[in-house]
Amino acid sequence: MKTIKILMLGGARRVSLAEQLIRSGKRLGHEVKLVSYELTREVPIAITAKVIIGLRWSDPEVVADICRICREQEIDIILPFVDGAIEVAARCKEVMPEVFVPVVEPGLASRMFDKTEAAKLFKEAGLVIPRTYTAINAEMPAIAKPRHGSASRGIQIFHDIDDLMHLENLKDYLVQEYIEHNREFTVDCYVSQEGEVLVTVPRLRIEIMGGEVTRTCTVNSERLIEMSRKVLSNFNFRGPITLQFLEDRSLPEPAEGEPDTYKRRFLLMEINPRLGGGVLCSIFAGAPITDYIISEALGMSVHPVDDWIPGTLMTRYQKEVIFYNNDNTFEVMK
Repeated sequence: MKTIKILMLGGARRVSLAEQLIRSGKRLGHEVKLVSYELTREVPIAITAKVIIGLRWSDPEVVADICRICREQEIDIILPFVDGAIEVAARCKEVMPEVFVPVVEPGLASRMFDKTEAAKLFKEAGLVIPRTYTAINAEMPAIAKPRHGSASRGIQIFHDIDDLMHLENLKDYLVQEYIEHNREFTVDCYVSQEGEVLVTVPRLRIEIMGGEVTRTCTVNSERLIEMSRKVLSNFNFRGPITLQFLEDRSLPEPAEGEPDTYKRRFLLMEINPRLGGGVLCSIFAGAPITDYIISEALGMSVHPVDDWIPGTLMTRYQKEVIFYNNDNTFEVMK
């Protein structure tokens, strides 16, 4: 039995996903041990992984620091769990080819993390996105999103052009049409190292708290699967990919037999080239995404899956992790 060591970048709250990586390792006949790179030791992942204090993603020494840790801890796989860690992981991949890092190249990671640059890429690729404005030609209502924000932080909705024009640091926002009547969908995908799309599982985002999904359900939407494959074909993605779509519900439900032009719009919102927060819903529906990660790291063959289970519902609850202060060193209660 081989021991596989995985370095989680920013995996602070991803305890369930860490446990799933361990289960995948067992299914494949190997032991998985986890290390998580964090800014503080007192994070929930401490009950499952060894926590190592690291640097901020913006620190110029962060790649060198992670490479040092990989050597010291004999890391086999690096996985980013937050947006800021994706480009860092990609840069680590360039200097440590012996470590399996299933992410995109640094330039693409950087553009995906900038909402304005990402919207330009989507438009150039002919993908359907919300109408995107400059501040001067914006139609009301409009939504302004921080270019480098995540988890819905800093998003503002405007119904008056004068209010929008007075938004501080307007150039740091992406301004798009605001669609009041909508539903949000995520599609969890995995692209092999050879570029084959192995799985695409759409799920409805039912409840969201602080930008994080707390209730979600897989749905069998041929349109979303087809659109997702088109999106993936336009970029050199590898590994786990999370696509975000918005369904414009301002149009009525199409009647059976009506042409496609009458269907409600599905609009691509963003692409996160990493494991999504709600990916466990798709995994338990039958998408073997964590199996793919470990299998590819070991050089094993991987195969497409399309028989996942629609209607798989995931709901979340809070669970506390307790730390005791022992001579100014916090120890986790397991």
